[in-house]
Amino acid sequence: MPYIDEHNILHILDHEILPGQKARINFNTAKLYTNTAVEVPVIIHRAKRKGPVVLITAGIHGDEINGVEVVRQVVAKGINKPKCGTIICLPVINVFGFLNLSRQFPDGRDLNRMFPGTKKGALASRLAFRFSEDILPIADYCLDFHTGGASRFNAAQIRITENNPQFDELASIFNAPFTVYSKTLKNSYRAMCEKKNIPILLFEGGKSLDRNKEITAHGVEGVKRILNHLNMLSLKIEAPNQEEKSKFITKTKWIRAKYSGLFHPEIAVGEYVDKGQIIAYITDAYGSLQHKVRATNNGYLINVNQAPIVYQGDAIFHISTQIK
Repeated sequence: MPYIDEHNILHILDHEILPGQKARINFNTAKLYTNTAVEVPVIIHRAKRKGPVVLITAGIHGDEINGVEVVRQVVAKGINKPKCGTIICLPVINVFGFLNLSRQFPDGRDLNRMFPGTKKGALASRLAFRFSEDILPIADYCLDFHTGGASRFNAAQIRITENNPQFDELASIFNAPFTVYSKTLKNSYRAMCEKKNIPILLFEGGKSLDRNKEITAHGVEGVKRILNHLNMLSLKIEAPNQEEKSKFITKTKWIRAKYSGLFHPEIAVGEYVDKGQIIAYITDAYGSLQHKVRATNNGYLINVNQAPIVYQGDAIFHISTQIK
C-alpha cells in the first residue's frame, strides 16, 4: 500500500520518490497473447513542500479519447508540476481497451463496474484490485475524466453526489459549464472513492472515439482551477477566470426516438430549449416520413445523440428538468 513517511518520501509501486523528484513508473498489469507486457504509465511529480496528493485519471474506458487528451495536456503543459504536494497522473488506465479502441477489457468486462476488484478474479477485476490497493490509497483528491458512450455527445459536465457540500464546492471551483447530480453506480471507481471518503470529481465531455478541442479545454481549465484552489498550481501557470458559473442540474430525463430513421438534430449540445420547440427531425430514407422531435420541457440539452440513424426507443437527447 502506498504511503508518505515521516521524511516526506513517497513509497509507491516498489519505488521511493523524494520531495522535489519526478518519476514515470510502469504499473504492470498483464501480458498480451504474444507475451508482451502491458504497462500502464504512472506519471508522478512531487514538490519539495508538503501538500495534498491529487490523482488524475482517464481511459478507464479505452475508447474515451477526450479524457485521455485532457490528462495528456495536463502533463505536456507542465500543469502536473505542483508548487506543493504531489500530482499523480494516469492518462490511460485501460490500456487493453485503448489498444483495441474498445470500451471494455478483452474479457468483455467494463472496468468501471469492477471496483474494488479481486486478487484472483477476471482480468479487469485484477487490475481494479491492484489499482485500489497500490495507487488509490495515497490520494487526497481524485479527478477522473470520461466521455459520452458511443455517438452520444455530452456537454462538458461534472458529476457529483447530491447533499455533499464539499463536492458542491469543488464542482463550483472546477466550473465546467454544467454540474449534474447523479447517483453513483455500484462497483464504479467513483463509488469506491466515496466509500473510502476520497473526494472525487467525475468529468464527462464529448463522445467516444472522438477528440474535441472545446471539451478538452474545459477539462484542462478545470484541473488548473482545482490545483490553484489547493495552492498547488505552479506560479508559471495562470488559473482561468470563472466568467460564467457552472449550472447545477438536479434532475434530468431522456428524450427517446418515437420512430426509426435518419436522425437530424437541430440544436447544439449545451443549448437551452423551450417546451414544444423543434429540436430534431427523424426521416425515412425515401422522402415520405418527416417526424418533428419537440422538447418535452424547458431545459438544457446536456447530451445529443450524433448517430446518423436511430431506432425507435433510442435515447436522442438528455435534457435538464430541474436546476438548483
